[in-house]
Amino acid sequence: MLNSDQTEIDLPPTHSESESVFSDCGGSRVGSAEDAGGVGLCAQSRIAEPGEAVKKDLQHLSREERRRRRRATAKYRTAHATRERIRVEAFNMAFAELRKLLPTLPPDKKLSKIEILRLAICYISYLNHVLDV
Repeated sequence: MLNSDQTEIDLPPTHSESESVFSDCGGSRVGSAEDAGGVGLCAQSRIAEPGEAVKKDLQHLSREERRRRRRATAKYRTAHATRERIRVEAFNMAFAELRKLLPTLPPDKKLSKIEILRLAICYISYLNHVLDV
């Protein structure tokens, strides 16, 4: 989970944090990072918010590269796995419902998904034939 200090995308910075915080200030600092209690200050801008350097680093990347990096995060993978699990459960429930509608001997015989589909095709064509006669 993310703390209030973390951004959604946790990436290693490509340069030091003090460089990214002061990069748009022309190098003029009011105090060093140590003087400001660990937070770098700039004479021309506000105090940098947590994750601002990471966001600046991501601006120069292509849309595809940003997407790849976002998908590499643990938060994204967990959410994706949850969505996939729900999708597979719904898929399996639909097959179970279809299986209940198909006549087989014995009625409780375990069928694979492909067997269920093939049997459903045959059963539907049989019912069409019965209606046509």
